[in-house]
Amino acid sequence: LDEALRRIISTLTNKNEDLQNFLETVDNTLTGLQNQLSEGKFALLSCEELLEFANQTLTITNEEEFLKVTKKRSKTQNQRHEVTMAPAFRLSTRLAASENMSQFTVDFSVERAELQRLHFLPVPRAPEVDASSCVARDNTITVAWRPAGEDAPDGNSGSGRVGCYEVEYRKTNRDNALRTAGEACWEKIQDIRETQVTITDLKFDSQFIVIRVRARNKTAAGEFSEPVVMETRAFNFSFDAASAHPELKVQSDTVTWEPQGVKGHDPRLKGKDPKPSRSATPSPNKTAGSRAARFAGESYTVLGDQEMNGSCHYWELRPLADWKSFSVGVAYRASLGRFDQLGKSSGSWCLHGSQWLQTTLSAKHNNRAKALEWPLPQRIGIYCDYDNGDLLFIDVDRLRLLHSFRTKFTHPLVPAFTVWCGGISITTGLQVPSFMGNFLSTNRSLSNLSQ
Repeated sequence: LDEALRRIISTLTNKNEDLQNFLETVDNTLTGLQNQLSEGKFALLSCEELLEFANQTLTITNEEEFLKVTKKRSKTQNQRHEVTMAPAFRLSTRLAASENMSQFTVDFSVERAELQRLHFLPVPRAPEVDASSCVARDNTITVAWRPAGEDAPDGNSGSGRVGCYEVEYRKTNRDNALRTAGEACWEKIQDIRETQVTITDLKFDSQFIVIRVRARNKTAAGEFSEPVVMETRAFNFSFDAASAHPELKVQSDTVTWEPQGVKGHDPRLKGKDPKPSRSATPSPNKTAGSRAARFAGESYTVLGDQEMNGSCHYWELRPLADWKSFSVGVAYRASLGRFDQLGKSSGSWCLHGSQWLQTTLSAKHNNRAKALEWPLPQRIGIYCDYDNGDLLFIDVDRLRLLHSFRTKFTHPLVPAFTVWCGGISITTGLQVPSFMGNFLSTNRSLSNLSQ
């Protein structure tokens, strides 16, 4: 309701300014017309006086009487401070007079024709968004719409000629178009010449996206269409900092390993500025955390803050520079003890990469590991279909299925990560990519680790 009232106030403010400008224009035009009318009256009066003078001269028979009439005419002109016929000639040079000089006419046919040729464009009506043609896929949105009526070039249509379109969209977690305080503002795409647009590289960090369209011509923009609400169907989560190992530093979408602890987490480190030495990097077998956290010891684990208990989910991971070891997967939250590493219990599944001593890539579950013969990927896609029990790991850059688990999930899952030396970053707010369909069909014939 607040958004609707703000829109009404904004519209009324703009209309008020337009009306003020229009009234000023009308006032100036009216003043000009009044001046022309006054000059026209003077011209008409001059013409009448000239006609009377001409008639009088026709009856004059001697020079003395002619001089008398001329002197009288001259005196009248001086009293009125005017010049005979001058205003009439300022109005137009296309004059015509009757044979007996009793009528004078002015030809405005050319000006009339020019005015009739002017084309005033009406304000375009709101387009109609075709909801059935609006698609949200691969973090890309395609929106299509129909103009309101035919876009007639001659301007006879009620919609007026449309020059271009404008699209506005915003993110929301509510399935209606009303905007509340604190929600994202409208983002704009302008100068669209077609009746559809594709918006790419979006992060779907909300449940829904609201879209509206309006038409614009050379003079004005029309009203927006009825908003369309599209569901994003993306998985959004962050790292659960409260669960992080004391030597893991959580910042937004990254986790880095700090071997001497995270300043501020350990009371003994407050006020100090730890400076770990690269040449004295401790082994992952050493433990060094005293902060009260969900994980401790050699686990070096952090969990995601959102659970999965149905449907399909997808996110991606990138190892940061100088990393030595990481794991990524899913787990039952309650199945992991404080000192447990991913893949060593029956309630966790993961892909493990290592560059410590030697380069290895393996899949782990229930304390069993399977070595994978594939180069260490730079971007890993994780796909979890909770209902069908599918967990897939994808080399996104090479579009290669690294490994898949097939099982029956019995409890809610959370994303889980292990980091030792270096760090990782995650990308969330992603829809399940279209290419996953090929991997899912192939997955049915693969032999995977079982419980």
